[in-house]
Amino acid sequence: MSAEKQYHALKVNETLCYGCTHCMNLCPTGAIRIYDGKASIRREWCVDCGECMRACPVSAFYVEQDDFDKIFDFKYRVALLPAVMTGQFHSNVSESEIFSVMREIGFTHVFQTEHTVDVVNDRIVEEQMKNTVKPLISSYCPAVVRLIQVRFPSLVDHIVPVKPPIDASALFFRKKFSDMGIPDDEIGIFYVTPCPAKIAAVKSPVGEEKSSVNGVINMDFLYNKVLLGIRARAGKTAEPADAMPNLSAKSILWNLTNGEAPYMRGRCLAIDEIHNVIDFLEKIENDEITNVDFLELRSCDESCAGGVLVVGNRFLTAERLHKRANLSSDIHGMPEDLKPYSDYLKKKLSIHPVEPRSMLALDEDRGKAVQKMLQVRKMMCYLPGIDCGACGAPNCQSLAKDIVKREAQLSNCVFIQRMMEKNKKLHGDHAIRIIEKVWGKDRLNKDCTKPGAKNEGM
Repeated sequence: MSAEKQYHALKVNETLCYGCTHCMNLCPTGAIRIYDGKASIRREWCVDCGECMRACPVSAFYVEQDDFDKIFDFKYRVALLPAVMTGQFHSNVSESEIFSVMREIGFTHVFQTEHTVDVVNDRIVEEQMKNTVKPLISSYCPAVVRLIQVRFPSLVDHIVPVKPPIDASALFFRKKFSDMGIPDDEIGIFYVTPCPAKIAAVKSPVGEEKSSVNGVINMDFLYNKVLLGIRARAGKTAEPADAMPNLSAKSILWNLTNGEAPYMRGRCLAIDEIHNVIDFLEKIENDEITNVDFLELRSCDESCAGGVLVVGNRFLTAERLHKRANLSSDIHGMPEDLKPYSDYLKKKLSIHPVEPRSMLALDEDRGKAVQKMLQVRKMMCYLPGIDCGACGAPNCQSLAKDIVKREAQLSNCVFIQRMMEKNKKLHGDHAIRIIEKVWGKDRLNKDCTKPGAKNEGM
């Protein structure tokens, strides 16, 4: 899928952004540049991990979601609810209360995303048994899948070609409704997402043409909406029909770190937090780590409990889910209502091979790419290697690539500017104009209202 067709959930509010470079320095794919004093996201490199949103001190990054009223376009309105959503609420709030309020605000059905975990698990094990590629890498986290596409393209064949539970559950519910004689266009399935990467995965899925999910709702938005509803209905008792289906401990913990790995074959490892994932993938790519059969890789610390759209503290969320899992430890095996659909789902869960879209390639033509890489190395002879970010790129290597791609100039480097001024190759006024192009015209003016200054926020 081309970069133009890929959907990205993360956006920048330029009114709030003041170009502090926190996001640029933490972006795991180097997808952010500063232009005219504002952060700009390179769509073809972005993996929607949300690190920029997490790092921003003024909340200038935001995540687009579908209009909540979109659910009313459908007669049957299904909320796909991940376990981390219930983990947001205090332990004195029951699942029945959450489900009841969600029905009151408009959903006709609430379905727990992890209900289909056993079918997904079986399909992955089948792939392990027939696939000679090692290690197989989980497709659960869409940010990791896209990270591999753009930063580790040589490892795309390691991604297990099996859809995650969000897709399996959407397929299951559609099939159940279809068997009841309900037309497909009357069914609206909406996933409650803890992160922007899963929004992108629904809008432009990797390895398939179209998602079975109709839309997405940000977890922080829905949490607040449900919380208000719970407070409003204080004292009311949830009806028995409002109880959600019981999940096994395995299903409840699937969306946390080390949720998948224990149920796969061979030597399996679980790594979370995207910079840890990158470090590990580099070792795999360089053959520094061998004899691993399966990798569970999650972009966020504590996996989905640490998503940027999650309201609660990730450690408390994980603790609540573990307590819930302990209470469900006597539930084993595939849910009874899922068994008749097991074979149908297994056939539907395969995805097409994931295509690489390397951010490292400077040109589609291999010969030209080699020449451009030599030019990058030549540029690095002149750049200081300080990686200060004052040029609007995260480091000198990134600036060198931008120069070769004709997206920047050598004079963007403030140190090069000073040397050019010293040698009378650059006028001081021109140097100021270069700085203003990156940082904005008023950036160097005195401003006591900026963050950290004496009149901050006034």
